[in-house]
Parts: sequence; C-alpha cells; structure tokens
Amino acid sequence: MYPFEEINAIKEYLIARHQTVAVAESVTSGHLQAALSLAENARQFYQGGITAYNLGQKSRHLRVDPIHAQETNSVSQEVAQQMALEVARIFSATYGLSVTGYAAEVPERNIRRPFAFFSISAEGQTILTSRIDVPEQGVAEDQLGRTREVLKLPGAPTDTIRALGIQLWFTRQVLEAFARIAS
Repeated sequence: MYPFEEINAIKEYLIARHQTVAVAESVTSGHLQAALSLAENARQFYQGGITAYNLGQKSRHLRVDPIHAQETNSVSQEVAQQMALEVARIFSATYGLSVTGYAAEVPERNIRRPFAFFSISAEGQTILTSRIDVPEQGVAEDQLGRTREVLKLPGAPTDTIRALGIQLWFTRQVLEAFARIAS
C-alpha cells in the first residue's frame, strides 16, 4: 500500500544526517503520516504531523493566509508552501512535507480531474513545490483495483474507493519526490 523502498531511503538519509521531517496534509488524510510512521526507528527521524482538512484548521494551525485560501479553496502552490514551512516550524523539524488538493471531481468548482499541490521545505526555505495531476486513464483505475484488493472493502461505494486510491497515489508521489531529494 505504501512505497517502502522510498520510505526506507528517506529514513536512512535523515537518520544519517541527524535530520527530521514533519508532515502537514489535507487531501491524503493522514496517509503520509501513517506511511512514515511505519518505518523502522521512525521516532529517530519522524517528528509527527497534522491533518488539516478545511480552511479554518489550515489557517489556525498552519498559519495559511485565509484570504488566499478562501479564493483557492485552500488548494494552491502558496497554500502547500505555507503548510510545509509551518509544519516544520511547529514540529521543530528539518524538513516539512505538505499536500493539499482534490481526490475527487468537484463539479461545482469546475474540477474535472483530481489534482494536488505538494511542497517540501528545508531549514525554513521552500525547496520544491509541484502540482500532481491524476492522469485521465490508467493510474486511478490501477490504484482503484489495488485498493479494493488490498483493503477488502465490501460494500464501499466505487467513488469512495476511487478517492482512497487517489489519496494513496498522491501519497506515493510525494514520498517519491522527497526520496529523490534524499538521494
């Protein structure tokens, strides 16, 4: 379910340098935190994290600019950057990881395909911010099948399983990006 090769690369990089990471997430609903916490000796490099799902919580806990967040429904490069910088600060971590986005279509906002922004900060500076777009075909369907198979969710609506699959795919993308930085 989680990319353990990347998680182990992150762990080894951070432990060898006596560095740490903290996570602020929204669209992934705690999956980044869960993934990092599963690493052996996680307490040596993983400081913790926060899941802030709405504008009020992102503004209150992660000091996201509420006016900008209102304009963008809390989904933008700027929001992701603010989340990464602030989570590193409040958890006293070397690195901050963040992700915010949409795991499903939102027709009333003209969101036809899920996407997210993620950001990585180090020592109080943004070092990477990027947009992740879910491809129209392939990834979501593949992840949907794996999610249904691994989690055995009888009776769960397809839309729910699809959103979970996209959350897990976003989680993988962010961890792979951080692992590339850590190599």
